Amino acid sequence: MKTRLRFGFVPVLLLLLAASAAAQAADSVRVQVNWAPNDQLSEVRQNSMHRGYMQPAQWQKSLGDYLRQRAARLLSAGQRLDVTIDDIKLAGDFEPWRGPAMQDVRIMKDIYPPRIDLHFRLTDASGATLREGSAKLRDLAYLQHALPNDSDPLRYDKRMLGDWLRAEFRRGGGHASNQRGA
Repeated sequence: MKTRLRFGFVPVLLLLLAASAAAQAADSVRVQVNWAPNDQLSEVRQNSMHRGYMQPAQWQKSLGDYLRQRAARLLSAGQRLDVTIDDIKLAGDFEPWRGPAMQDVRIMKDIYPPRIDLHFRLTDASGATLREGSAKLRDLAYLQHALPNDSDPLRYDKRMLGDWLRAEFRRGGGHASNQRGA
């Protein structure tokens, strides 16, 4: 009986995985995330020793996937959003002077807030530009509104991006009341 249940579960699991992959592919068509070259990103330039366990390709993928998924929920049908991350400094920093055991540990302090500079363009189904602008995202109080039970190493950076998306592209048309400078 257990064997039959296990084999019956596999097709359902495969179907769920395929649906998830299709949803991610649709999000990546509607929301495009591009990054400035690594040598222009503060997070990479100021971490020349590649401290920490996440390399640039890993955090870029994680933040890009998050941005695509969140933005796709806020856009109207047919709209497309292109975002270019011009510069980024992740929350926290490394303090190698704390000793060899701590040189790969990202220290969270108020003096190390997350920062993201980006440019975006929202277009309609015909490709006409609806809105275009730049944003300098900063969360100087990122430690004051910590998320309980969240172990994602990029939680502060993702929350800052999510706050920007909600403010910039309110549900129901991707239009916001506050326009940021182009």
